[in-house]
Amino acid sequence: MSVSNSGSTLVFIDTEFTDFLDPQLISIGLVAQSGEEFYAELPYEVRECSEFVKAAVLPLLGYAPHAEMTKDDLYLQMTNWLKLVRPKDQEVFICYDYQTDWDLFYDVLDGRVPPWCKRRLVADRINELLRYEFHKQHKLPEHHALNDAKANCYAFRELPLASAS
Repeated sequence: MSVSNSGSTLVFIDTEFTDFLDPQLISIGLVAQSGEEFYAELPYEVRECSEFVKAAVLPLLGYAPHAEMTKDDLYLQMTNWLKLVRPKDQEVFICYDYQTDWDLFYDVLDGRVPPWCKRRLVADRINELLRYEFHKQHKLPEHHALNDAKANCYAFRELPLASAS
């Protein structure tokens, strides 16, 4: 796992959703760099799901105990979890590799993102070979929000600081 900037922590998020045209949240996974995890599944309409989602995402749902919840419950549980993983008086960077992940996270919070939560696009900091390696080593399928958030956390690499010369 990577080391955060002092005074902040990183939380990696991933979502699964119905389709690209009108994405409705199906599941969300959050992984703090310290290892804490949060995962939830929301009710969805199968008819609104793309064929890909029906084939690759839906079969992976329903296995996590207590993961199914309403959107209102998700708001409360997710904000409580974020407060728990937040180091005292420090910022939390919500790290995502795809804009829709942030958009759905923002939507779940009804736009009320805590002021100490900052967004950070990290797509260019995710090593794809390490992502692949994580899924293979742990025998975890891709296209499951928690698995993919874990893989992103594992594969995240901060760029080295330029040396002063």
